[in-house]
Amino acid sequence: MAGWEKRRGAAPLEGDEHRLRRRQEEAALLLRRIRGLVRWVVEEVAVGRSPSIVLHRYRNYCSAADAASPSPCACSYDAPVGTDVLSLLHKDCHTSRLNVLLRVLLVVQQLLQQNKHCSKRDIYYMYPSIFVEVAVVDHAINDICILFKCSRHNLNVVPVVKGLVMGWIRFVEGEKKVYCITNVNAAFSVPVSIEAIKDVVSVAHYILVVEKETVFQRLANDKFCERNRCIVITGRGYPDIPTRRFLRYLVEQLHLPAYCLVDSDPYGFDILATYKFGSLQLAYDANLLRVPDIRWLGVFTSDLEDFCLPDCCLLHLSPEDRRKAEGILARCYLHKEAPEWRSELEAMLQKGVKFEIEALSASSISFLSDRYIPQKIKQGRHL
Repeated sequence: MAGWEKRRGAAPLEGDEHRLRRRQEEAALLLRRIRGLVRWVVEEVAVGRSPSIVLHRYRNYCSAADAASPSPCACSYDAPVGTDVLSLLHKDCHTSRLNVLLRVLLVVQQLLQQNKHCSKRDIYYMYPSIFVEVAVVDHAINDICILFKCSRHNLNVVPVVKGLVMGWIRFVEGEKKVYCITNVNAAFSVPVSIEAIKDVVSVAHYILVVEKETVFQRLANDKFCERNRCIVITGRGYPDIPTRRFLRYLVEQLHLPAYCLVDSDPYGFDILATYKFGSLQLAYDANLLRVPDIRWLGVFTSDLEDFCLPDCCLLHLSPEDRRKAEGILARCYLHKEAPEWRSELEAMLQKGVKFEIEALSASSISFLSDRYIPQKIKQGRHL
């Protein structure tokens, strides 16, 4: 295939055997630490003492900070902002949380011992009357990650992947060959585990992240990747962990710029912010999941005039939209790291209207693929 002499490959940081051995050593160390904690809890209970477990609290943003505030924000991607102490002596909610944490921890211990994987829903159905809902298991997994300073993939708890990828890239995931490059307009699932990826090769010039699957499919139908040397990824709404890890991996390994295209509404902006800054729920892992250099390609409130969108494409912001936008505007990272993004969100609130990416198709079904995206990237019209 022409152009392969310019292909871009991920730098081989270490051999596959060495990488596998290192992962096995890390898993063995984590297993020893889990066994040690479980043993200590049992011993404490056996002699009539109440074990207490200290969990750090992390926060990648707050809503109290203001650019004019004399007291600077203390939020950090690395340092904890407080602690929780789980003990049988504390109120019922802490007792229940400790009970759930220990039960999930026992399941994780078995997974690591047997080198098996399962989903959080699998764990939920082991003790449904105690866990009540899957969200309780999810919270416990977060607690375990914080307790042992690890990420979810280290626990052998695998998520259900919803992200999709297409374009000028090929790689191997475990024993599976993912050759997007043989049909650049076909959708493939993003990898479940970044650790299983090897032999990454790409001739792409950039990565485009789109909010919705409908836009992803529009680009596929228009053969966008065939005409533009790029990789296109969608998290199909709020991105899951595998999609965010995969995007971060590609940006770091292939040294490509990443652009993000979301709806011009507060929820699209929140999805954009999740890619760049991380989510509050996974604040302890935000520094490993976020893509700090991602560029906001659109759609902007200013695109209304720039591309002459008809009024019929616009919707008024609802009271819920306004509350959502005002809450986002108060986040400290918009003051510290993205003032231009903040100004764009303020403009949306001021005009009081929102519109979807698909509104750009009002004049032509392929306007998004033929003009909007290529022109914006070529002209550097992004934030």
